[in-house]
Amino acid sequence: MSRQLGKNLIQLSTSRTKSTTEEIVKNLTVPLIEHAQPLKMLTAEEKRKAVQLKLQEIEHQKGQPPFYDMFMREHSYLRISLTEKCNFRCLYCMPAEGVPLKPKDKMLKNEEVLRLVKLFADHGIDKVRLTGGEPTIRKDIVQIVEGIASTPGVKDVGITTNGLVLPRFLPDLKNAGLTKVNISIDSLDRQKFAKMTRRDGFDKVWKSIELAQDYFPKVKLNVVVIRNQNENEIVDFVNLTANRNLDIRFIEFMPFGGNEFKNDNFYGYREMLSLIVEKFGDDVIRLSDSPNDTTKAYKIEGFQGQFGFISSMSDHFCNTCNRLRITADGNLKVCLHGNSEVSLRDKIRDGSSDEQLSEIIQKAVNNKKARHAGMDALKNLPNRPMILIGG
Repeated sequence: MSRQLGKNLIQLSTSRTKSTTEEIVKNLTVPLIEHAQPLKMLTAEEKRKAVQLKLQEIEHQKGQPPFYDMFMREHSYLRISLTEKCNFRCLYCMPAEGVPLKPKDKMLKNEEVLRLVKLFADHGIDKVRLTGGEPTIRKDIVQIVEGIASTPGVKDVGITTNGLVLPRFLPDLKNAGLTKVNISIDSLDRQKFAKMTRRDGFDKVWKSIELAQDYFPKVKLNVVVIRNQNENEIVDFVNLTANRNLDIRFIEFMPFGGNEFKNDNFYGYREMLSLIVEKFGDDVIRLSDSPNDTTKAYKIEGFQGQFGFISSMSDHFCNTCNRLRITADGNLKVCLHGNSEVSLRDKIRDGSSDEQLSEIIQKAVNNKKARHAGMDALKNLPNRPMILIGG
């Protein structure tokens, strides 16, 4: 996809002499063609023919077709929220007053999670990420990871965690088949961390980050950037990559139910990049992105790790979206920012067969839009709080 573009940018950044911050940022933010060109919506007949052609090119384990939407985006990545509970109360994720939690019997059971994973894997899903709430709250987290990792067709099993209690599970999770870990940490300042998470847990989270580096070749850190909260720490986070194999992912603040999003506290990725370029100048290098990446990847020349930006609001990547989501209560969401959902839990408990579930999923995927709404529209649209989606 963008490999050649990435190489061109790398050559560009290493051959410059001395440029202004504005010039460097302009060159480093060339939009990817795949993200910029408009998507073409197919008719039902056009899509049927296109799927037939795709099936001639690829073989799937049991002959099940991939889940294609009406723009012929193939979905190969499934995010599953395991719980609505969390031991933090992050500003961007949960309303200050908390959220009403559903009864335990409304949550997906272990066997229901694994049945859905197998079903999706039969249709070409090969990457699964477990989220929450906080997934390590789930007592059967190790058994779930083991079950997913042993599912034919699944290549990667990741987890997104706040890291608070991760050390007690990490050895067992790795042995069970966990391949990737993302740890959320929005500030390197203990007091600010407590303010943003509404909990005092910095030391435990940092311990998790250090421990995770012993278990995985690369550890990703998720940093949600909010104006007047933590934007002045962006360079500090980049400096962490000097001698650590960390991948810092700066995430634009997004509007969700109850998180009091305002335009005034939004801090876009180009602003973030400008701060980094002001510090490091021509040493900022644009890396190659893989197909379906949500992160625009960069690094500092000579640094061990890297960093990137998830620019959902200012520069969407919907054209190459390959993600589907299942909430902890068993609802399928085809778009993070969409409020359309269908309950797979109810269908399972009503006795639906795998074939019937596949038809329901495909119908929902067919209704996936070309892209999510813009920032100004999203803040006025109803949607779950992030904690109830799986962030």
